[in-house]
Amino acid sequence: MKSLLLMLSCLGLWFLVLTGCASSEENAPEKKEDQQLDEHQTSEQEKMNDEKSNDDSNSSDKKTQPKKKDPFQKTVDSMSVDEKIAQMMFIGLKGTSLNKQEAQLIRTEQVGGVILLGGNIQNKNQLLQYIQSIKKANKNSHTPLMLGVDEEGGRVSRIPGEIANFPSNQYIGKYSNASLSHRIGELLAQKVEAFGFNVDFAPVLDINNNPQNRVIGDRSFGSTPEKVSKLGIATMEGIQSEGVIPVVKHFPGHGNTTKDSHISLPRVDKSIVEIKQEELIPFKKAIDQGADMVMVAHILYSAFDQKYPATLSERIITDLLRNDMGFEGVVITDDMSMGAITQNYGMDEAAVLSIRAGTDMFMLTSSGDGNYERVKKALKQAVKQGTIAEESLDKSVKRILKLKEKYKLSHELPQEVDVPSLNQKIRNVIDQIK
Repeated sequence: MKSLLLMLSCLGLWFLVLTGCASSEENAPEKKEDQQLDEHQTSEQEKMNDEKSNDDSNSSDKKTQPKKKDPFQKTVDSMSVDEKIAQMMFIGLKGTSLNKQEAQLIRTEQVGGVILLGGNIQNKNQLLQYIQSIKKANKNSHTPLMLGVDEEGGRVSRIPGEIANFPSNQYIGKYSNASLSHRIGELLAQKVEAFGFNVDFAPVLDINNNPQNRVIGDRSFGSTPEKVSKLGIATMEGIQSEGVIPVVKHFPGHGNTTKDSHISLPRVDKSIVEIKQEELIPFKKAIDQGADMVMVAHILYSAFDQKYPATLSERIITDLLRNDMGFEGVVITDDMSMGAITQNYGMDEAAVLSIRAGTDMFMLTSSGDGNYERVKKALKQAVKQGTIAEESLDKSVKRILKLKEKYKLSHELPQEVDVPSLNQKIRNVIDQIK
């Protein structure tokens, strides 16, 4: 693959526009004594007309000349199918340190992203060393890794306990203060960025409109689309302002379910009108305010698709999210190792269905035990057979590369975390609300 950095240097496109000009003069009645002057004027007018004709011709030629190729597209065109598939993979790792097999996978495959879960993280020093080893394994890749973590605040907080945590979104929602939520978003980003993460799988835009739903519950900002939109978007913008990629979730909405998609497949049977008037509102507003990345949930929304859950549904990802709601950023699945998928589909089958539906990044936390290889093989075969168009891979990879460039992802290693300073900032905010 050609150097991404080299390609990005071509971003400036220069255009030369040649314009012709002409002037006209009124003709006076001819007189014999003015014949010489008239002949001179005619000659000058013909010259000007010729020059205008040449200018118009040159201008037309300039307009028909092809523009310089998009540098991102040039990079994509230089990639093999294997490399494209790898960029679309967001993998998980085992244990609390990088083993040889995982290091080799990152080094040779050059995957698009890595997520660390709670079981991967013990304490500050361990996490710093872990992230450093992951980035070192990817150092020879021309494409920096997305490094993601779930840091919502409340009960979903993966950053080590040495760093102070925020109350739940539900608690924050009581204040309905957008400025407060923006500040919390800034500090969530500072927490994850201090350890080398550049993606935060937050904020939650699910509406807590089902009291029996314990999966979301206090992870939601509230029970109305207005409150969730107001505080969720403010949090998203706070995260963005610190140079971290926020991922709004769980599209089309996980708030009105009774089952846990980690275990089994939830189903929502509301009408399209009802869904558009409630669940979709926070996501639509976030998209309008510049959401970069959307996580799609493992939920069957029967009004849109009676066969496939959202993560595998073209009707939801392409028709609804892309076409109807106008989202142009990166679409990522929730973890495809979750029970909602594994109880109903093989990993390879799910991968093909999801990418064909319009997914850009396929999250696979259980990438070991040959799962990564099986998914890769299935996707390659689908491209070869025409089940998945290579052009769709190109579009996805281009979105991923653009997002990485937008946030200036790099191979730079994280250094020592200033715990006292970070904790003081967080406690200053907490003191305002407790």
